Amino acid sequence: MKHGKKYNEAAKLVDRTVLYEPGDAIALVKKAATAKFDETVEVHIRTGCDGRHAEQQVRGAVVLPNGTGKTVKVLVFAKGDKVNEAEAAGADYVGGDELIPKIQNDGWLDFDVVVATPDMMGVVGRLGKVLGPKGLMPNPKAGTVTMDVTKAIKDIKAGKVEYRLDKTNIIHVPVGKVSFTDEALQENFNALLDAVVKARPSALKGQFLRSITLTSTMGPGVKVNVTRY
Repeated sequence: MKHGKKYNEAAKLVDRTVLYEPGDAIALVKKAATAKFDETVEVHIRTGCDGRHAEQQVRGAVVLPNGTGKTVKVLVFAKGDKVNEAEAAGADYVGGDELIPKIQNDGWLDFDVVVATPDMMGVVGRLGKVLGPKGLMPNPKAGTVTMDVTKAIKDIKAGKVEYRLDKTNIIHVPVGKVSFTDEALQENFNALLDAVVKARPSALKGQFLRSITLTSTMGPGVKVNVTRY
C-alpha cells in the first residue's frame, strides 16, 4: 500500500519495534495526526478468540467518560407511550412500520445507532439484510433492545460505544478525537479496555488480548503494551 508524504513523515515518529505504554501511545498518535480535520482516535484489539464459536463471541457496550467527540443520530423503533418517551429523551427519529419502506426501498440511512423496544423487534427484523451488514441491528447485549428507551438514548448521546469481534476476531472502537486532551483519551481508553477485559469469554483458553494498536484516521498505528491487561 502506497502512502503519501505526510503519512511517511508521521510514520517516522513511531518505532515499530516498541510496545508503548498507553499514555505514550496516545501522545504519539496525536503528534502523528497531520490531517486538516479533527481525526478520530481508534483502538484496534486483536484477540485470541475464534468468533465462529458462539461461546467465544465478544460483544457489549461501554459509555466513554468523555464521549466520542461525534454527534450521534439515534433512530428509535417504538409504539404507544414509548414514542413520546423517545422523543422527550432526544431521539433524532422515532417510528414504526412506516419506516420500513423508507429504509428498505429508498436507502434512507441517516442515523448512527438504532434502538428498539422488544415489542418492535418483529418489525425491525424485516430490516436485517439492510441493517445487519452495517452493524446497525439493535441487540440486547449492546443495550439497544430495551424498554428503557430514555436510558438507551441518553447513554448513546453521552458517548456509548459498542465493541464486537469482526470476521478476523479484531475489535475496532473509536475513543475520541485528536483534539481531546491526552487525559480525556486515556480515560476513554481505560474505560474501553476495562469493559473488554471483563467480557473475556470463559470458554477461551490461552491469551485473550494478542495486540492493541492505537491510530488516528489518517495516521500510522502505534502498538500498545498488552502485558498490563
